[in-house]
Amino acid sequence: METNRLLTMGQAAKNASYALGVCDTAAKNDLLRSIAKALRQAEGPICAANQQDVQEARENGMASAMLDRLLLSPQRLQAIAADVEVVCSLPDPVGRVLDGADLGRGLNMVRKRVPLGVVAVIYEARPNVTVDVATLCLKAGNAVILRGGKETRRTNEALVAVMRGVLAAHNLPEDAVQAITDPDRTLVGDLLRLDRYVDMVIPRGGAGLQRFCQENSLIPVILGGIGVCHIFVDATAKQPESLVVLENAKVQRPSVCNSVETVLVHAGIAEEFIPRMVAYLGALGVRFHATAQAMPFFAPGTAIPVTEEALHSEWLTLDVNVHVVPGCEEALTHIRAYGNGHSEAILTECMETAHQFVQGADAGAVFVNASTRFNDGGQFGLGAEVAVSTQKLHGRGPLGLDALTTYKWIAQGNYTVR
Repeated sequence: METNRLLTMGQAAKNASYALGVCDTAAKNDLLRSIAKALRQAEGPICAANQQDVQEARENGMASAMLDRLLLSPQRLQAIAADVEVVCSLPDPVGRVLDGADLGRGLNMVRKRVPLGVVAVIYEARPNVTVDVATLCLKAGNAVILRGGKETRRTNEALVAVMRGVLAAHNLPEDAVQAITDPDRTLVGDLLRLDRYVDMVIPRGGAGLQRFCQENSLIPVILGGIGVCHIFVDATAKQPESLVVLENAKVQRPSVCNSVETVLVHAGIAEEFIPRMVAYLGALGVRFHATAQAMPFFAPGTAIPVTEEALHSEWLTLDVNVHVVPGCEEALTHIRAYGNGHSEAILTECMETAHQFVQGADAGAVFVNASTRFNDGGQFGLGAEVAVSTQKLHGRGPLGLDALTTYKWIAQGNYTVR
């Protein structure tokens, strides 16, 4: 794809955003219901395209965690279509008056939510992101440019073709949803310079992609999708229940960003709890990486020394780090050194300690006696999400419809002068 073609895409997306920006809620919901229906009807060709992508990725040696992200089974496609229908039921933020005031002299001011315009999303082997992001953008009145990984090329082409067909059937610009399927990586850099047409960039991928976007973009970037998540097991925690939470946080779906990567264990229960954790989670295939403080509590051969790099990184597998701390403040110190602001959790029966942890953990979502796996737009009642932001501006945590809007000030006067 030539750079000129990318400019054309940007221009077309900007023009499409003007048409979407004036659509009322009923029209947008009708569009989304039609997309959900069309996705179900196109299950055969979509899944066939995905099978080709998965087979090629497997032949190229893709890791199992990434293969799991890439896979789009009929069941997952049905769930994606159902998520589109959930977006229909969500309140439309566009046009909502946030606040206002009478400024005197016959001048009234209101602050109203409006679409961002054009959103670009750069992601890897996650075909569900293609639909989640596109439909959320459409509901919020935005056009979207999607740049998935080369591993999802066929799947994304099939999904985007369905959505563009539905847009055309509703007499809306097809270019409200566009995809860059050319694997040329230089196009990512070109996309990041389309500040005349693109209003926000959301990279959903590894640390390298996020760093590249942050360093090279002329457009505001929302960072997210990387979760170095911790669970602190306090001395007062109910141990059998804690093991169930750890199972959910690590084993249910280890390849996602809200799975736990490091378990922090209070020194007062380490001798009892760590062997119980090894027996329970080890039977489920979990592999343990212990710090020097935790290693004495492991039986020989049940853990390997953890590396500094691992403490800073996502495993996205059935591996987990274990560290022993004297108390809550030391747990928070560790989290501040190694966490990235995604999800942090504490398991405790002491509400004073829970309050200390909640106040001290700097993350988009903090959980008390609950799994980090709950950090998800659907679980939070936002519907699908465009990302889980680890930043503080302009959104934090799961980014739903509100995060895909901005606002404008509207002043109504009577030929009023200052």
